[in-house]
Amino acid sequence: MSINIKNNAIRTFDEALVEDGFFVLTYKNEGVGVEIVERAIDSSFIQFHFCLKGALAFKFNKGNYTLNINEENSLLLYNPQQDLPIHLEVNPNSWLVTLLISIKEFHALFSQEAGYISFLSDDNKDKKYYKDGKISPSMAIVLTQIAHYNLNASIKNLYLKGKAYELLSLYFNRSEDANTEHCPFLVDETNVIKIRKAKDIIIARMAEPPSLQELADEIGLSLKKLKEGFKQIYGDSVFSFLFDYKMEEARKLLETGGLNVNEVGLKVGYSTSSHFIAAFKKKYGTTPKKYLQSIN
Repeated sequence: MSINIKNNAIRTFDEALVEDGFFVLTYKNEGVGVEIVERAIDSSFIQFHFCLKGALAFKFNKGNYTLNINEENSLLLYNPQQDLPIHLEVNPNSWLVTLLISIKEFHALFSQEAGYISFLSDDNKDKKYYKDGKISPSMAIVLTQIAHYNLNASIKNLYLKGKAYELLSLYFNRSEDANTEHCPFLVDETNVIKIRKAKDIIIARMAEPPSLQELADEIGLSLKKLKEGFKQIYGDSVFSFLFDYKMEEARKLLETGGLNVNEVGLKVGYSTSSHFIAAFKKKYGTTPKKYLQSIN
């Protein structure tokens, strides 16, 4: 049985001020014990925490309250009523990227769209706000680039500023789960079960997926109802959903290091490496090889 030893020495973030009221923080625990990281933050800042790998525990109120954040998850914290200083316990082999942005700076970024962001509404402006969520594949790419930047020091802040803005835009562009109560098509639970079965089928056979008509026949729905229902539940077309799923699987397979680019492409259904490379670049803006170089 392995035991994680807590290192009580207080650590600090690798920190960059990208502009007034906007910071990018990173921390990597590549040791064998739990490490403690602290930073003072006043109530005027919104905190975005992204656990790229491993696991972390935020301690509040002198350790009486804990918020855990696991690999590939995010945590947004904002409390205008009181300061929320960071006291963080970082597990071994864990990486964290954090954005700190003042509410004033944040409002300036989203002034025209503020009504679409729930914690910026007039009703919530004096309330504390907490939200956890999954890190999307597109966000994971940007986070990895932030964690692994290897550029001339003279352009570090410019690079991090661009990546921080990109990360915020991806964070707030995520589609929420469909509200089935307001989808007339989905009132019929039988249809919901059939659509979920369709998703399971295309994932199980992602290397050689059925055609839309074959899929519709297999689950017992018309082609029209398959298309409409899938879009309502998953927020995307069948093959666009499958493309995103395949690219996420490919990204994870590449990171394991057990397969080369061609083998990963075959695993997710690309008979030629050139087609796989083109698809990966379309999704993530970089080739599989360059992505691997950015994380190694």
